[in-house]
This record gives sequence, structure tokens and C-alpha cells, in this order.
Amino acid sequence: MNAGRPHPPFVVTHDDLSAAVGFFNQLKAQAIERVKEEAMKSMNVDLDSFTGGGGGGGGGGGGGQMTKDEYEANKPDELRKDIRMISGCMDKQTSADVSNVSSFQLPDPAGRAGGACTSTLLKILYADEHVPEEDLSFTEVLEQMQAHLKRKGYSQIPQLSSMNPIDVSHKFDLVPETATGTRRAVMIGINYVGDDPGELSGCWNDVLNMKKYIMEVHGFAEENITILMDDGEHTEPTHANIISAYKTVVAQSEEDDAIFLHYSGHGTKLRDDDNDEADGYDEALVPRDFQSNGMIRDDDLYDILIKACPDGVHMVSLMDCCHSGTIMDLPYIFKGDGSSGSEMILDPELNLDAFIEQISGKLIEMLQKHLAGSFAG
Repeated sequence: MNAGRPHPPFVVTHDDLSAAVGFFNQLKAQAIERVKEEAMKSMNVDLDSFTGGGGGGGGGGGGGQMTKDEYEANKPDELRKDIRMISGCMDKQTSADVSNVSSFQLPDPAGRAGGACTSTLLKILYADEHVPEEDLSFTEVLEQMQAHLKRKGYSQIPQLSSMNPIDVSHKFDLVPETATGTRRAVMIGINYVGDDPGELSGCWNDVLNMKKYIMEVHGFAEENITILMDDGEHTEPTHANIISAYKTVVAQSEEDDAIFLHYSGHGTKLRDDDNDEADGYDEALVPRDFQSNGMIRDDDLYDILIKACPDGVHMVSLMDCCHSGTIMDLPYIFKGDGSSGSEMILDPELNLDAFIEQISGKLIEMLQKHLAGSFAG
């Protein structure tokens, strides 16, 4: 070694850096795949039951799809709760704000505007303050909603989703006969008064019309209904207040109780920040103070409403907002346009990463621990 001779400068080129980053990303991807495989084996899940084999990372375009029987055989108790949602449209669609709800023959409509989903559902279930003489099935309700919306010139497709497969030929009901306990509701209507653009005109009316229906037809008591509206009279539907109302109604409920959630306002899509969405986007509710306190993502709703929901509680949510098709991340869907056939199907967007995360609730922490151990060794 020539101590008197200076070493040449060490220069890292762009190509060198790219190669290094690519190498470490490859190592990380391989380590993640090993962890996933170990996690699935530890939960006695047959890896061969997943088409696409996981595909190297979250949100990967529908990889990890499984059959209904395989999903039902492997899902844990956390994913067997009685939770359902009716949404005004698919994730990629926007929901309409109806300018004159009198055309929907609602019972003494509380104003002249309302959301197309809420107004159409009430037209079918409670037109002129009368329930239908004959029971309607889930299929009939969704198909009638779709037909009426189409006649009115709306392209949105109503959708039923659930945690467990529902026989859609059975009677439609917001509250099943088995829910014999207390009936509670959280109802949110946001008109975004003063926002330009963005102000709506029908969301308060949606809440008031739906409140009348659930009280008179389903026996909800006034004291068990929480209303949030930006009308200056009710609790303001801020980010914090919405989260608090949802947490409270879940905490108050116990086996055999029923929860009805109604949201009428803006919905949106945000870039997925944890790689659990196949399309790369989270669906989100838009609280009144969204500009200062942000949106309420579907991941938040899942943690607050679904994970925390006590066993034996029946929950139904009516989401009358844009991009609401999978806003509660429920695995089974049935669309009102007939594209689902005659039964609920497993959401084609369900992927391996989301499945693992829902099972453990700790996928990120698990990956970090395993990766830290791997690189430390």
C-alpha cells in the first residue's frame, strides 16, 4: 500500500444508485413474500387456494382472489359479524343530488332536495307514508332502485355489500327480527353551507326523511337517534364529532341490538396510504371541516365500526355519497344492475394483502419485526 498517494475520489453515479436501490428493493420484496408465506402457513391457510399467489405487494390489481367457499373456510371470527351496507353508487361513480324530492313521492318531504339514493330507497320502502303491501326481497329493492334511477336519468348503480353472504332472495329489512334489543342510529347530513363550489342542498332532507321512516316503521326511539347536520341546530358534523358519534354508538351496543348509520354528503377518493386497496385509492367521507382536519378514510371506518362492533350486533349503513361502493371494505357485493347474477359475489377487488391485514390487524408491525430481524442477522 502506498501511504503517500491519495485515494481517488469515490463517485456514485446515477446508474450505481439505481442499481443499489433496485437490489435492496428486491431483497425487501423477497423478505416480505417469505413473511406472508409464513403468516399464511401459521394460520393454516392453503396458499394454493389463492390465484395469483399474492403477486408481490399490496394493491396489486386484484391478485390473491379466492373463491367464496375458500374465503368462508379461512376467515376469522372478526370477519363474521352481521354488518351490511347500501351504497348509492360504485367506487368509480358519483352520486346525484336531486333537486326536487317531490317527484319521488316521499311522505311530506322535508324540503325540495335530496340525495338520489336516499330518495329512491324511500320511494320504494315508504312512498306516501305506506310500506309495500307485499314483502320485497333484497334483489327486488336493489333492482327497483336501479330502474327508477335510470328512468330519472341517473347512471349510478346502487350496491349492497356485507361481511357475510346474504341470500338476496330473502325479505329486505333494515332491522331483522333477530335484533330484539335496543335500536340506535347515527344520521349525518352535510350541505357544506357556503362552500363554492361544493355546496349541496338535499342532505339535511335526506336525514329528516329517513329519520321519520326508521322511527315509524322500525321503532327507533328519538332518544336513541344521534343527528349531525351543519344547520346550526344540531351537532356540527366535524371530523371529530363524526368519529365520536360512531365510537359511541358502537360502545353502547351489545348482543341483539341494532345500529343504523346514515350518511348523506360528499364522498371522495384519496391515494391509498397503506397499500391495502387493489385500485390504489381509499374511499373517504368528507366532514364539514375537511379543509382543516382531513377526510375519514375507509380504513378508519373499518377500525371504528367493524373491528370494534360487538358480536351479535346487527349493523346497517346507508351511504348516500360519491365513491361509496366499498367505503366500509365489506367483502361481498350485489349490484342493482344485475351484473352480480342472482347472488352476492366475493368482491373481485379483494386481495391477499387486505385479507392478511384484516385477519391479523397487525400486518405492518409483523413485517417490520421480521424484516428487522432478517437484516439484523
